Amino acid sequence: MDIRIQGVSRRFLAHGKVIPALDGVSLDIPARSIFTLLGPSGCGKTTLLRCIVGLDAPDEGEIRIGGEVVFSQAQGIFVPPEKRGLGMVFQTYAIWPHMSVFQNVAYPLEVRGLSRDEIRKRVGRVLEFVQLSGFESRPATRLSGGQQQRVALARALVAEPRVILFDEPLSNLDAKLREETRKELRAFLTRLQITAVYVTHDRTEALSLSDRIAVMKDGRVLEVGTPREVYFHCGSRFVADFIGRANLIAGRIRGRDKDLALVDSEIGPLRCAAREGLSPGAAVTVCLRPENLRLLPAAGQGELNRLRGRIETLLFVGEAWEGEISVGAKRLLVQLPAASELREGNEIDLGFVPREAVLLAP
Repeated sequence: MDIRIQGVSRRFLAHGKVIPALDGVSLDIPARSIFTLLGPSGCGKTTLLRCIVGLDAPDEGEIRIGGEVVFSQAQGIFVPPEKRGLGMVFQTYAIWPHMSVFQNVAYPLEVRGLSRDEIRKRVGRVLEFVQLSGFESRPATRLSGGQQQRVALARALVAEPRVILFDEPLSNLDAKLREETRKELRAFLTRLQITAVYVTHDRTEALSLSDRIAVMKDGRVLEVGTPREVYFHCGSRFVADFIGRANLIAGRIRGRDKDLALVDSEIGPLRCAAREGLSPGAAVTVCLRPENLRLLPAAGQGELNRLRGRIETLLFVGEAWEGEISVGAKRLLVQLPAASELREGNEIDLGFVPREAVLLAP
């Protein structure tokens, strides 16, 4: 089922002030995709999720699920949560500690009054899907964090929802378990071919799980795209900085050379991928990811932008060196091969492909 959100706004009153949690949000969420709402705390992503599921009512706008209007302020329509056909996995999992795995998963079906045979069949099928067969009688208190996450997923799936929604479901897991569960969850959702809306403030989760990402700030959607589009070709300083480490370099466009922009920057002249709407004379910010800077020999490779810098800081993180290189008065973040023989204080030559540098409005 696809989801269409049109002009949704939600305001709250706090300390005598009106706070716009959502400000005219419009989104098209494709069917059978994993769509992530990404942004810092307080940006409105959980409020939007609650509006989709029906736990909160917007002040303005319209929400359609599979073509059916489930909320419309103009038409006076509000379909309650239990009639929207959605499943939800919460941050705390909401697993009942006094129940077994089977009882936790079966609960939504018991509420609906299904027969015992039908409940047993559905619960068995979904537990097999999330790889928890044989755990039916296990008390919830004797489950690991990853297993509890799977129980919460099974309970959301057992009612065969049209859409499943996740509100930061991995935030309570340790780093290693979070990585493992992320892979499992991506595999589960891909196999299900179900529409999933996922809320997180963790950019690694968003990049690794999603088919598409909407980056939010202050109740608005700033950018929507695939993980690669949002990471490599973002359109704003906030998104560039929030989605990953970035060097943001001030400059001004001098001219163009075919599909490249010639930029006079604070670290010298650069050639970058041109961008529509940014003409000669315009002030810009050059966005350059640390991993796109590479070590160069003393000469050659004329197609690259070349920089000469001094290593100021250097940390060995196993698979790479991470550090800062001073180029003039600017310090650039770099990520260089672990096999390189580098020392703080070394002078080095760096380069990057012009099309890997993204121009942003200042």
